[in-house]
Amino acid sequence: MQKTDPLPGPRMPNQLFFPILRRSGVFGIVKLAPSLPMSPISQLTVDSSQSTAEPSASDRPSYIVDSDRYSRQILFPGIGAAGQQLLSTSHVAIVGCGATGAATASLLARAGVGTLTLIDRDFVEPSNLQRQVLFDEADARDSLPKAEAARRKIALFNSTITVHPRIADLIPANIDELLAPSGGRPVQLILDATDNFETRYLINDYAIRESIPWIYAAAIGGYAATMNILPAPSEHRTACLACIFPKPPSGPVETCDTSGILSTAVNLAASLQATEALKLLTGQPHLMRRTLLSFDLWNLAGQGNLDRSEIATSTPRPGCTVCGERIFSHLAGEGRPHITLCGRNSVQIHERHRPVDLPAMRERLTQNSDLTDVRSNDLLLRFRTRRGDHTLTLFADGRAVIQGTTDITLARTLYARFIGS
Repeated sequence: MQKTDPLPGPRMPNQLFFPILRRSGVFGIVKLAPSLPMSPISQLTVDSSQSTAEPSASDRPSYIVDSDRYSRQILFPGIGAAGQQLLSTSHVAIVGCGATGAATASLLARAGVGTLTLIDRDFVEPSNLQRQVLFDEADARDSLPKAEAARRKIALFNSTITVHPRIADLIPANIDELLAPSGGRPVQLILDATDNFETRYLINDYAIRESIPWIYAAAIGGYAATMNILPAPSEHRTACLACIFPKPPSGPVETCDTSGILSTAVNLAASLQATEALKLLTGQPHLMRRTLLSFDLWNLAGQGNLDRSEIATSTPRPGCTVCGERIFSHLAGEGRPHITLCGRNSVQIHERHRPVDLPAMRERLTQNSDLTDVRSNDLLLRFRTRRGDHTLTLFADGRAVIQGTTDITLARTLYARFIGS
């Protein structure tokens, strides 16, 4: 095991700590499958009234009592009956519901965390099924938004908890709304399951400002990494993300589209993150790890040992602009573009925050002779242009992804022409 001082900074690969994978909660990579089949809206079983609905009491399997459901967890001395009660009244927000987020959400839902808020702007597609444990082929076929698909799956194995799906980018303009209290329960912990450094720095700003603990997690290739951030005034205060990484990484950053990813690495990161979350939620922050911990599950460090590293994070960095000087530039949205490249020959446009009537839009676009393969469900709409081979995916909040170009001007033109300026 290697142990290094956290200052002036860790010498670790960029892809380990800031992997921009295939989907960004704010600005990131959205990989669209051009031939992904979707059902006409009239044939879909997706009910828009269910998008934020909670399982009703009549849907809950009354024959499963909590003492049976959580019996083995209660037997564990670290949790017990008192800890289980604390979990049942806890509220955790998970930002990103892809590979890591889906695994962490499943673990915490099964552990009995009473309220989960799941924030994700992406939809399920076939390439997700290898590692994103809450989704199935039907979700990919219907391009179901991940937050809603996760809610439905969780309800099948634990209908006694509350899950709030939030189909949205987490950005400075909506972070206060998305992380607001729910049912009188404030968010006690934020879990990072994103894939880009913009969102992580945004979470760090917000968490430090609001004094909410958060846990960083990442996975790429065979690597997995996690770090706990406990802000002041906690007596167990740690360094924040900006203490360890004052600036975003420079140079090329690997993604799962370029380097691939092992589902085992994802599940290790999620398991470590969820375990640390259970410590905090059961009132035991003194047991939480104070290091940036990373593993390479595929390569050996020598003498047959698993390659791992820990970097001390127990002390905030003097002069840190975020937790020291409390300058929240990412929360203020400084330097944040409205239009972003998403990778895979795509552009995302999210500067138009306005609701869209998807059925009415579908009816209008179906009449346009320049378009083909117009398909939709109650949460998104997709169509292709007959010329230029561009695919546009429109979300209910007005965001859109244009595949087939990296030209921002052309993307703007296609959006204005077919959706409206």
